[in-house]
Amino acid sequence: MVEEMKSEMAEVTSLNRGDVVKGKVTKVEENQVLVDVNYKFDGVIPISELSSLHVDKASDVLSEGDEVEVKVLRLNDEEDKLVLSKKAIDADRAWDQLQEKFENGSTLEAEVADVVKGGLVVDLGVRGFIPASLVERHFVEDFSDYKGRTLTLKVVEIDPTKNKLILSRKAVLDEELDRKKLETLDQLEAGQVLEGTVQRITDFGAFVDIGGVDGLVHVSELAWTRVEHPSEALSEGDAVKVKVLKVDKEKERISLSIKETQAGPWDQVSQAIKAGDVVKGTVKRLVSFGAFVEVYDGVEGLVHISQISRRHIAAPNEVLEEGQEVQVKILDMQPDQKRISLSIKEAEQEADRQELENLDKNNNSMNVTLGDVFGDKLRHLK
Repeated sequence: MVEEMKSEMAEVTSLNRGDVVKGKVTKVEENQVLVDVNYKFDGVIPISELSSLHVDKASDVLSEGDEVEVKVLRLNDEEDKLVLSKKAIDADRAWDQLQEKFENGSTLEAEVADVVKGGLVVDLGVRGFIPASLVERHFVEDFSDYKGRTLTLKVVEIDPTKNKLILSRKAVLDEELDRKKLETLDQLEAGQVLEGTVQRITDFGAFVDIGGVDGLVHVSELAWTRVEHPSEALSEGDAVKVKVLKVDKEKERISLSIKETQAGPWDQVSQAIKAGDVVKGTVKRLVSFGAFVEVYDGVEGLVHISQISRRHIAAPNEVLEEGQEVQVKILDMQPDQKRISLSIKEAEQEADRQELENLDKNNNSMNVTLGDVFGDKLRHLK
């Protein structure tokens, strides 16, 4: 390589402004570099012509003995003055390569050379600028730790005549996200249980990232118990387990559920109560044929109209109202079918039986019979 370069340099017999030649660094000073280009005298590369970016010391770019290609900027034989530029050669090559990358949409890598007001600066043979808004997909307040980092970028604007080169890392990240989103959508199926991260909370639910694509967990699918607002149950950034309910790949809409990944109240109720128990409940709804009473969080059972009162009633609202607390007896439980049969009438009878048993214990030494004292109640219990 060195011999080839010497041969090429030996052929240089004259120089003109604009010529491109190869040379060897003979001396490095603080603000300039001397280069032997096989001319009558050494040429000088001023520090301003070493790089497209600011250079503090010439030695930061070149060292004695380095081989370098330069362009002739000025030549004055009378003053033994030959001014050369490394920057011009780097720029000519860079613009051609960058224009090609811009046209075919390919990416490039560059190290962040400086952090300036409004963004980042990189050296690609020409000065490239990455606006703050095009560095990440999210807002970044402090870019100080980006200096020295190597970033993958895309050219989004280029104009060599104005020495303008705008780059974007966000465009690369957006494309990666789009690819990941398509892959995720292609693999999604209803019924899958996945891990996700809460991205955004709205009044009607929460959007969860499940691998580059967001799905909606409607407020009704957050928990088995009633949730007034999603913020009561979740916060942004929470890691959650979700079940895929529905996927619309064309519209990129995904319906998710958190509660479906958890044991529901109907799965738990059989461990809390059983047939024959008398429990407290709350009247939730009145219908023509009876009343629905909540006997466990999220679990309602039916009290048929015939089981509401000991006396005949034409409608449940004659003796009951929504929100009222009542004692009910569990007549039958079928959690797998989400059905529980209840009775208020039998709960009252059960209470009467208990009261009579207690009185019987307290008065077992008395000659007065319970029939004499509680004849009416006893008849109801037959």
